[in-house]
Amino acid sequence: MAVAAPTGMEAQSPEDGVDAPELRYFVFALFFIFGGITSLNDVILPKLKELFTLNYTQAMLVQFCFFTAYLVIGIPGAQLVKRIGYMRGAMTGLLVMMAGCLMFIPASRTATYGLFLFALFVLASGVVIVQVVANPLISLLGKAQTVHSRLTFAQAFNSLGTTVFPIVGSALILGGLAGVSASDFTGAELEAYRTAETQAISNTYIGLAVALLVIAGAVFLFRNRLPGESHERSSPFAGFALLSRKRFGFGALCIFLYVGAEVSIGSLIVNYLQQRHVLALSEQGAGNLIFLYWGGAMVGRFIGSWFLRIMSPGLILATVAVGAIALLAISTNSTGAVAAYSLLAIGLMNSIMFPTIFSLACERLGARAADGSGIINIAIFGGAVIPLLTGMLADASGSLGIALLLPAVCYAIIAAYGFYARRPASEQA
Repeated sequence: MAVAAPTGMEAQSPEDGVDAPELRYFVFALFFIFGGITSLNDVILPKLKELFTLNYTQAMLVQFCFFTAYLVIGIPGAQLVKRIGYMRGAMTGLLVMMAGCLMFIPASRTATYGLFLFALFVLASGVVIVQVVANPLISLLGKAQTVHSRLTFAQAFNSLGTTVFPIVGSALILGGLAGVSASDFTGAELEAYRTAETQAISNTYIGLAVALLVIAGAVFLFRNRLPGESHERSSPFAGFALLSRKRFGFGALCIFLYVGAEVSIGSLIVNYLQQRHVLALSEQGAGNLIFLYWGGAMVGRFIGSWFLRIMSPGLILATVAVGAIALLAISTNSTGAVAAYSLLAIGLMNSIMFPTIFSLACERLGARAADGSGIINIAIFGGAVIPLLTGMLADASGSLGIALLLPAVCYAIIAAYGFYARRPASEQA
């Protein structure tokens, strides 16, 4: 058997998995909702950048505060899930996400950038807990031999959320007053403009809070659906010992780099497409194209879930990472539609990266799956660090093209990991 299902449950056979089809639909819904909420950052980031007249480094604090939650909450989140179980853990995470959404109300009423950042951190804290549940749970719900394909298929629903949410978010948040920006106002007029425009952000997240409450109620009905669930007891920091395993440690690094690269590119799409030498679009017009980036990831995951059944996951990972580098090179060395759509096409290359890196790194963890998932979630902190560094590079160089060299380096390391992990963990051992 090439892959040991990372179930963390002693009462079930890892070869057979858990036969609960209805729970698969529930997990697909979790992937959809936390993927969509994460992608909304790409919409509110350029909006807040305009409203508060921020440079790229300051604007990237949106992603920094959101993804810092993975560093802070990763271990406590894994411990919480081990203590209360997958289903109750998911319910807790959804309620924390709802609290974060509701915090956008005072942030909007005071038009304070710092409050928006804090609300994003709370929202992301809930996302972390839900993600600690979702990744190992979908691995459990089926046969171990198809774990790569199943996790990639579940991630496709994550991408469905990241495709749909920016379309709706762009219409609700980026519409604004045509031809008007914060730089046109001062004093009381500026404060009034910021309060009015941030209200659109607040209303969007209030709607999300209501939806999250409904989903949490549905999860409550399934809270006892996994009888006999049991997790290995260990120190809160025991998961760090897994980093000594070369395959897992290298994989965790690649999760850090992949999320950082993906988020960096997504965060810059609106500003990149607004450039004169690219498409010279309005803010909303550029925002309407974000769905192509995330939609490419969705299509690629549905396709990739099939290819991963018949080809080496590691070699596929290496191939798409090289493809991402090639598209970055084309985009930054061309103009017009070629520059725009080659950048957006990187979403297709990103498609199978996260689930493939995750499953390759976590092969043969067995009952330590929750610890491994917690460490992987800490590695998602790359979504805070890499975008911030990319923003600093953009400010220092005055060029978004030069700033995109950093994601290219990330993809190069990921390609190396794909080649390294091309064989099953059992053979490497």
